[in-house]
Amino acid sequence: MVLALLLCGAVLLLALVGLFAFGVRRRLIQRSGGTFDCNLRWEAPASPEEGGAEPKGKGWAYGVARYNGDRIEWFRVFSYAPRPRRMLERDGIEVLERRHPQGEEELALLSDALILACSLRGTRVELAMSEDALTGFLAWLEAAPPGQRVNVA
Repeated sequence: MVLALLLCGAVLLLALVGLFAFGVRRRLIQRSGGTFDCNLRWEAPASPEEGGAEPKGKGWAYGVARYNGDRIEWFRVFSYAPRPRRMLERDGIEVLERRHPQGEEELALLSDALILACSLRGTRVELAMSEDALTGFLAWLEAAPPGQRVNVA
């Protein structure tokens, strides 16, 4: 009986330490400022308007994005990795379209999210973020140094 209680206590303690580590990691990512909540779908299918299939809710990963000079670093929320999972460089991003979540996406994304479809050096990437974060993202894209080609459609 004592062994079972000790084992349950150890599992509970381990779970609490894991949750605490998620919180500490997020605080460390946000420490330098310029962060926003951002869902990401890499190699997303083309939209129906572009001749693709109906968008699905699969493939979205919840994360935190951070501005860092001429790139955005994207971190998964449910990860212990100290490094960003994806890097989006400003000169490689081309905005294709902006849309509201459709179908299953409404359940997979935050309630106020807007989806921005982009091409990143030939790879279709979709970012879902709040309207305020989207305004900041588009302003960051347009603020590229002179001579950089930027398309914000």
